[in-house]
Formats: sequence, structure tokens, C-alpha cells
Amino acid sequence: MANPAKRLAENVPGDFFVDDSCIDCDACRQIAPKTFRDHGDQSSVFHQPESESEAFKALQALVSCPTGSIGTSRNYNSREAVESFPYPVAENVYFCGFTSESSFGAWSYLITRPASSGGNVLIDSPRFTRQLVKKIEEMGGVKTILLTHRDDIADHEKFAVKFGAERIMHAADGAARYGVERNIEGADPVQLDSDFLIIPTPGHTRGHQVFLYRNSFLFTGDHLAWSPKRSR
Repeated sequence: MANPAKRLAENVPGDFFVDDSCIDCDACRQIAPKTFRDHGDQSSVFHQPESESEAFKALQALVSCPTGSIGTSRNYNSREAVESFPYPVAENVYFCGFTSESSFGAWSYLITRPASSGGNVLIDSPRFTRQLVKKIEEMGGVKTILLTHRDDIADHEKFAVKFGAERIMHAADGAARYGVERNIEGADPVQLDSDFLIIPTPGHTRGHQVFLYRNSFLFTGDHLAWSPKRSR
């Protein structure tokens, strides 16, 4: 829960604010760019929501904040924002929200597929929260968990146990140490099934890998980020 007494001076006056526990993960700025900005080493509110849609996006950011650094001075009903996750991105790809501090706010995704096509896939791990787990269960659970690299695994073990899912990770990132069921080795791409191609991309970590889905969606882990303020 954000602390009003520790509200950052860079916030504009109004209901929403960010406190000094912000770790600059960028989640709020990506989810609600009309409300949150990068003012240097942390995020802050530069524009208070003026419409229901802007308030909804700000509440989604509040719910997703890995450190609980976003707060409001009035009692908003955040239930709709909580229940909006997993949030549709495109086609059958969903953003899980509920980012984890242990993953420095990294994003995770759910791909829904019929059992005949291999079942649902979770890419990297969000926080293991009751509301999100219930929604994922209603959407068919998780059959496979694809982990890009060791920084973004968060609560992978809890999700694997809950849904009986097989985890896949590169051996060079200590997959065996984490109890991962299937270890990828070497630098050659691996065809997981007709939908997914696993592509080892060492660099960020020794065992970093990206996942190409239907030759249309590339899940890149920590390879790509964009700062509007810094234009880089």
C-alpha cells in the first residue's frame, strides 16, 4: 500500500500518486501513459485522470505495481481493474498484470489454446495472487510455462504446482536448480510444437531465450524496452 506521507514531490496535485518505494520498473508508464511518467529514476503522476477510461487504466497500473507504490487519496473501487486481468493484447494473447517485485516488474503473458493444440501457455511469471489464479483457472488453467530467463521467473513454482504445468527454461540459466521439468540446451532453435519456436538468445543472461508464437508474436523477456522521455 502506497504511503501518502512518502508521496514523491514530482507528482502533480490530485488523487493518484506514487511514493518513494517506486523501483522504476516502467509498468505503470506502459499501462497508463496518460497518467504516469518517467521523471528520472522513478515514476510519478504528471496528469491526473480526467475520464473513466483514464481512471481505469490508472487503477490497472495500481493493481499491477510490483511494490505497491501507487496510491490514491480517495477510495476508488478497483474491483473492475483487478478482474480485467489477464487483459487482452491481441487475438488469444493476454497480459497477466500483477507484476512481481522479485522480477523487477517484468511482464508475463497467457496464451489460450485448446487442449488439442497443446493447452494454455504462461510466458514468464506474474505474482501468484488469488484473483489472478482464479481467472486463469476459469480460462483453462496452464499446461506449459515458458521462462525467458532467470530474472523473470517470480512465482513460477506456485503456478506449476497449482496447474500441474510443465516448465521450460534454458539449462544455462540454472533451470535444473529451479526444479524446471524441461531444460533447453545449446544455441539452436527448438520447435516446441506447431505454434511455438524457442530461440536461445544468450547475452542478457547466459540462458536467455525468446519465444516466437505463430510466427507473429515474439516474447523477448528483457531484450527490448523503450523510454519516451529519453527517446531510446
